[in-house]
Amino acid sequence: MTRTAAPHPPSRQRAVFRPHPHDVLLAALSVLAGVVLWALGIYSTGNRHFFPAWAALVPLLVLGAVGLLRRTAPRVTVVVGTVGVIADQFTVGNLGTVLIFTDLMYAAVVYGKPSMARRLPVSTGLVTVAVTIASVAWLRTPQALMIGVITGIVSFGPALTGATLRNHREAAEAARLRAEQTALLAEMDRHQAVVAERARMARELHDMVANHLSAIAIHSTAALSIDSPATSREALGVIRENSVEGLAEMRRLIGLLRDAGAEQEPAATPSLAGLDALLGQARVNGSASGLDFVLRDERPPGQPVPAPVELAAYRIVQESLTNALKHAAPGTVRVGVSHADGLLTVRVDSPYGDRPGPRAPGSGAGLVGMRERTELLGGRFEAGRAGSLWQVRAVLPAEEKAVAG
Repeated sequence: MTRTAAPHPPSRQRAVFRPHPHDVLLAALSVLAGVVLWALGIYSTGNRHFFPAWAALVPLLVLGAVGLLRRTAPRVTVVVGTVGVIADQFTVGNLGTVLIFTDLMYAAVVYGKPSMARRLPVSTGLVTVAVTIASVAWLRTPQALMIGVITGIVSFGPALTGATLRNHREAAEAARLRAEQTALLAEMDRHQAVVAERARMARELHDMVANHLSAIAIHSTAALSIDSPATSREALGVIRENSVEGLAEMRRLIGLLRDAGAEQEPAATPSLAGLDALLGQARVNGSASGLDFVLRDERPPGQPVPAPVELAAYRIVQESLTNALKHAAPGTVRVGVSHADGLLTVRVDSPYGDRPGPRAPGSGAGLVGMRERTELLGGRFEAGRAGSLWQVRAVLPAEEKAVAG
């Protein structure tokens, strides 16, 4: 029996350090320039050295190698670079070493952590001031000021330049993020506007057409189930009347949608003044089901109501009558409208019970639409069974400032 060796767990791959190509090129050119200057005998410290001339190449090569880490380990490059440039001052000196150090200071501010980017310009500025004061106090010659100037050029200047560039980059990034956020908010607003408009169109379409289609469904069922020429003729007349009116309202809605951006005459908006005609049509449509409709208008004369509130109240009554035609038991449907204390109250009471005649199917969208209309205006809506009645109550704010807010 042969044993199969258990598979070894996959070994973790070690992260391989790969310097940026630009950093490699910059380090190579800097070291090459320093070697050329050293070979030509161009030194930076003159006779102030304690080591052989070749010792100046050691800080140069060290800083050139550290330059490969200028993006990934800026803190290390600053520490090693500072030690290297100080060590270079005890040799014949090399300008290449100084130039690499200035780049390391610049890169430390640009690519380092925010705390380092804030501290380096301040610390190098303080070092520059301290070196200047110490040089003047020690040498007591005007030329001592040049030591401070050179220190500032080598350390403070690159750090300040890096801080300026970083601030510009962060400002540009912040502006880009703000632009993206603004675009996102605009897209969200657009989406919400589209959703709200679709919901409004759905409510309007349902409220305008459902009443006529319910009457058509009820009377067509009656015409098919009752074998009476007179009943069938009466039902067909109601069906034709509701079909023509429903088609006219559909055409008006389609015209509004097509010509929304064009100049057109404003369409008449339904108002509470049309409740008598609305109930009159409901009486005709509900006669086959044994329904009667009564309106009780308790509004004081001459008291205006904002147009959005009036339209919502009209649509709530219209939808309640449609539901009564579909589901109410034979009896009287009572509609009441009152206006008091800045509130418009709509009440519709329908008989609730078994219905012997034909019924039209319901989807529940009517109650949802009435509730949405009421809540959009900041009102209260209730609907439910109360004994032998199905009651609908809508309380709407009837003041202009409340609707506008």
